Amino acid sequence: MHTLTTLDFLVRLATGVGCGALIGVERQWRARMAGLRTNALVAAGATLFVLYSEAVGDAGSPTRVASYVVSGIGFLGGGVILRDGAGVRGLNTAATLWCSAAVGVLAASGQLEFAVLGTLAVLAVHLVLRPAGRLLDRAPQAGSDPDSSVRATVHLECDRTAETHIRALLLQAMTASGLAPTGLRARRTDHGDATSLRATVAITGQVAPALEQVVTRLSLEPGVHDLHWHLDAESDDPSSPALA
Repeated sequence: MHTLTTLDFLVRLATGVGCGALIGVERQWRARMAGLRTNALVAAGATLFVLYSEAVGDAGSPTRVASYVVSGIGFLGGGVILRDGAGVRGLNTAATLWCSAAVGVLAASGQLEFAVLGTLAVLAVHLVLRPAGRLLDRAPQAGSDPDSSVRATVHLECDRTAETHIRALLLQAMTASGLAPTGLRARRTDHGDATSLRATVAITGQVAPALEQVVTRLSLEPGVHDLHWHLDAESDDPSSPALA
């Protein structure tokens, strides 16, 4: 069985921190919420956790620890997702932190070349796909997309202690399903120990398949008590308090 030496530890840690810092440089340059130090620390934390599992010599431990890193980074990502008017911001920042953690896991596992390639891929997404996304944003305005969009609302009720985690999962599930969140509201239930979340999305094309993916993902969470969706027939209730 391979023993993790001090030199291996330092090389893998330096690679993980360096790759995370490289991603953070691009974020810091664009004045995003999570910049150089945040991405470097996320990558360092993921690297150290997996390096610990490597150091104890359990063959199956690194993969288990890596799975915990994947789920645990969701809490940190939820903290940078903010409501901004009728929409949300911080989704790209949260996704970047998730990628920094993945780069750290690769470096800690000894896959240094893959960690560097993963870092270059993340940078390419930000640098190359950003102008492409802006061009696509102009397409509907130019009338190239004849499909009209509809609005739908996803309702769920969850434990107050799990609100941050469930909110992050809700936004991640919507983004993964290709949905565009246009609003997110929260209020306490009458009994006070639960929170009711309501997310409004704009959908073009097939409505049910995309929303069913979101519902299926969130229904697996133990803190969710009620979950359903419907098409909006009228405007939102203005009396509902906005999520801070």
